[in-house]
Amino acid sequence: MQRRCDRNRKRSKRRPIYCPIHQCYIDSVSQKYGLFADKPGQLQARGVKRKESIMLVAAKTTVSLAGEWIEAFWCEECQETKWYHVRKDGSKYTITIVPTELWQQATGVINPHQNPSVSEFTYRQSCIPGGKTIKDFRMMN
Repeated sequence: MQRRCDRNRKRSKRRPIYCPIHQCYIDSVSQKYGLFADKPGQLQARGVKRKESIMLVAAKTTVSLAGEWIEAFWCEECQETKWYHVRKDGSKYTITIVPTELWQQATGVINPHQNPSVSEFTYRQSCIPGGKTIKDFRMMN
């Protein structure tokens, strides 16, 4: 028989994501950065048939990968923050260290392996094709 406080608990439970080294809970220290596929090979690696993957990429330039994202976690035992590729299958989470090719598939995340002496502003400006934008140079009144 369960206690009444356990039966009436409506709050969500903690995500069962564990450190691959120490098998202890790890805490999220960033938002989830969704992954997108822009090549048919990326979809084929996830089990989509060749013909379907080519048609999807042709119809839409990018396809959102449901149940996959990049997120940073803090491990109490390791005493460090690491970026992981998280896959959710039902209620089970699988985490792996983020491979380099996945950083290009993520949206809105800045690659932590870039040159740390380059500011975020300079990095953003270097990514803009042509480099001619005035959006970041607004006058303040």
